[in-house]
Amino acid sequence: MSDIRFDVVGLGNAIVDVLSRADDAFLAEWGIHKNAMNLIEEPRAHELTRVANDPLYTSGGSGANTIAGLASFGATAAYIGKVADDELGAQFKREMEASGVPFATQPLSEGPATARSIIFVTDDGHRSMNTFLGASVLFSKDDVDVDVVKAGGILYLEGYLFDKDEAKEAFIHAAETAKAAGRKVSLTLSDKFCVDRHRASFLQLIRNNIDILFANEEELLALYQTDDFDAAIKALQADTAVAAVTRSEKGSVVLGDGEPVIVQAVPVKEVVDTTGAGDQYAAGFLFGLSRGLPLVTCARLGHIAAAEVISHIGPRPAVSYKVLAEAAGIFA
Repeated sequence: MSDIRFDVVGLGNAIVDVLSRADDAFLAEWGIHKNAMNLIEEPRAHELTRVANDPLYTSGGSGANTIAGLASFGATAAYIGKVADDELGAQFKREMEASGVPFATQPLSEGPATARSIIFVTDDGHRSMNTFLGASVLFSKDDVDVDVVKAGGILYLEGYLFDKDEAKEAFIHAAETAKAAGRKVSLTLSDKFCVDRHRASFLQLIRNNIDILFANEEELLALYQTDDFDAAIKALQADTAVAAVTRSEKGSVVLGDGEPVIVQAVPVKEVVDTTGAGDQYAAGFLFGLSRGLPLVTCARLGHIAAAEVISHIGPRPAVSYKVLAEAAGIFA
């Protein structure tokens, strides 16, 4: 077995987020579904970018956000994803490496631009994502750096990437490479939209390749096509060894050996922007796992990270997660 150089290696869509404040009337005017992920084409991406109010550009992508959060906790992490050889692609690479995360995937020289997600945040903190996937989904098996995958203790897979056939092949290749090297494989379902499109494939992947699953309540119910949360939890317990299901202010339900455990959310004075909440919860949880901490402590770290990120605009930490964890006495 090769040596572990990274606590976690992430694989997902490399996206630059364009964040903007908006109200419900604006969303209605532009036909944007509130608090959901809307897939758009490149012309609409340019149009929505043009009408965004005082936009903030920041590297995003669900899996990349989680990897950046892990780095904030003090973990060693690497990321694999596809950008174009353009200005936004250069920004993504620059910001990942500035957070201490190697990003060496060869950029796309011809074809669509680097992916972007134009995210309109309303006063209630909800985010409405309009995502042009661009170069990010032109990801193939050849883009999977098997040496990097084998060097990670945990492989973290982003459900959003599981779409085009070439990307799906790369996704499964990375999972099989990690398993063959004796590594753990984790998956986030990412969005109900993804679950509805790929339910059968996700269930097969979870049952055969996944050791750690992340989902929110809506995604979990969609996965098992039920309105009964307890029944869905029971089904999930039969399908994977470890899972964490987030329920917003209700906290999270953690599955491992024994009965499910409810872990309370960390209170937040004001919810400013929920973008990245699930991503950062996963960062805290995976960091705890990489340190061999109990699952309940892993969930506490997840809630600390999620509480921080929803307190400001943007999907990545503005305050060191390591400092917050130490203040909470977890590393004391």
